[in-house]
Amino acid sequence: MALLLAVLAPVALPMAGCSSLSGDKEEVAPDEPADKLYNEGLAQLNAGSYDAAKKKFAEVDRQHPYTEWARKAQLMTTFANYRAGSYTDAITAGNRYVQLYPTSPDAAYAQYLVGMSYYNQVPDISRDQERTQRAIAAFDEVQRRWPESEYAPEAKKRMSIARDQLAGKEMQVGRFYLARRDYTGAINRFRVVVSQYQQTRHIEEALHRLVEAYLALGITGEAQTAAAILGHNFPDSEWYKRSYALMTQGGVAQGQENTGSWISKAFRSVAGG
Repeated sequence: MALLLAVLAPVALPMAGCSSLSGDKEEVAPDEPADKLYNEGLAQLNAGSYDAAKKKFAEVDRQHPYTEWARKAQLMTTFANYRAGSYTDAITAGNRYVQLYPTSPDAAYAQYLVGMSYYNQVPDISRDQERTQRAIAAFDEVQRRWPESEYAPEAKKRMSIARDQLAGKEMQVGRFYLARRDYTGAINRFRVVVSQYQQTRHIEEALHRLVEAYLALGITGEAQTAAAILGHNFPDSEWYKRSYALMTQGGVAQGQENTGSWISKAFRSVAGG
C-alpha cells in the first residue's frame, strides 16, 4: 500500500498545482461545430422555445464569428426576437444585421422585420405616434433599397396602413379644435392630411372639414375650392353631400375652384408626382 501511494503521489501533485494556478477557473469547453449549434437553434425555434433558440444562435456568433453560419444566426436571432414579441431586441438585431451585411440577399428581410417590430407596437390614435413613424421609415427603407425583393410589396402595404394611422391622428386633433371653434388650429391639422395623406381613407372627411372651418371663418373662396375638389374626386362621397348641403344652406356658390389655393396646388402636386 505504501508503495502504491508513493507511485500515485507524483501524479496527484501536478494536478493540484494546475488547479491552484488556474485560480479555480472553469474549464473552457471546446467549440462546438457551427452547423450543430445552428440546427439546434432552429429546432428550439420550431418548438417555440425562443430564449433557448437565441442562446444557441448567440453561441454560433460567439464561437464562429465572421462566418456564414454567424451571419445566418444573426438573422435568426432577429426572427426569434420578433416571434417572441421582444420587439426592441428584434429591432437591435435587425439593424445590426443590415449594418454588417448590407449586400446580403437576406438584408431586405431583416429590414422588414425591423419595420414589423415597430408596426406591431403601433398604438391607437389617441397616443403618441412615434412608433408609427418609425415603422413607415423602416418599410420605406425596404422599398428604397430593395425594391425588387419579395418583401417590398408587403412593406408598401404596411406603410400605407401606418400612414392611414397618422392621418387618423391628425383628424382626431382637428376635430377637437373644430369642436372648440379653434378654426385655425383645425385647418392646420386638416391641411396636413390633404398635403401629406391624400391616399388615405381620411382625405374625404378632411376636405369636408376644411369646408366647415373656412365657412365658419367667412373665407368662402377656400371653402369653395375644398368642396369643388371633393366633388370632382369623390362625387359619390357622403362627405361631399354634407359639404354641398352646408354650402347651399349658406348661400355659397358651388363648383368654383381657386387654382391658386394651397388646396388646389396640393392636389395638383400629388397628381403630377
